[in-house]
Amino acid sequence: MERPFDKQIDRLKVKLIKMCSLVDEQVEFAIRSVDEKNISLADLVIERDLKVDKYDTKIERICQKLFALNQPVAMDLRLVMSALKINSNLERIGDLAVNISRFAKELPAKPGFYSRLHFMEIAFLTREMIKNAIDAFIGGDSDLARRVLASDDKLDNMVHETSQTLIEIMKEDQNNIEPALKFYSIFQELERLGDHATNISEEVYFIVKARSIKHRDEDDLFRDHDFNSES
Repeated sequence: MERPFDKQIDRLKVKLIKMCSLVDEQVEFAIRSVDEKNISLADLVIERDLKVDKYDTKIERICQKLFALNQPVAMDLRLVMSALKINSNLERIGDLAVNISRFAKELPAKPGFYSRLHFMEIAFLTREMIKNAIDAFIGGDSDLARRVLASDDKLDNMVHETSQTLIEIMKEDQNNIEPALKFYSIFQELERLGDHATNISEEVYFIVKARSIKHRDEDDLFRDHDFNSES
């Protein structure tokens, strides 16, 4: 017989998955608004931010209720604890998608230097990290979560290289300064999106493996290791 608590857990999972889908689409539309100079998509992302915020509030209340009215243990406890953190990261991803869309609206047109920025290559990696983090959560896939963590350094390096390119572009022509600064901000937001995907993946790993992998160096992270043997 299914416990009322199980139904509440299922409700929490459904809400989180719906928010995952919404946020993933927000990121997709924000990226397209930049690449296609599509103001309508940018406006849609901004308008739907209220819907993201409503999901954030609902999920937080469900988690609070689960803690207040039950005594979750083991896997259930990890899920509820991590759901709060995942929810917070999803909400921040939604906010960053809005920021990117606003920058897209401020850009007068695609600048001549756009092709030098490899925007879609970096945007694709960012979105792949978010999608993989979401899929890892839905499927309880710790290996996929680890793949997201392994991609974070690559994203950071790509953003750093592009930032240096933007500095060179501004030096070449002062007319490039304003659009280059906006693109600099957009790339910073993409890097932050990757950070939130990493945070979600860390929580997925914690749910599945009952092990925290935060603040560990990469060698330790990807080494087979029995944490339970540590004193």
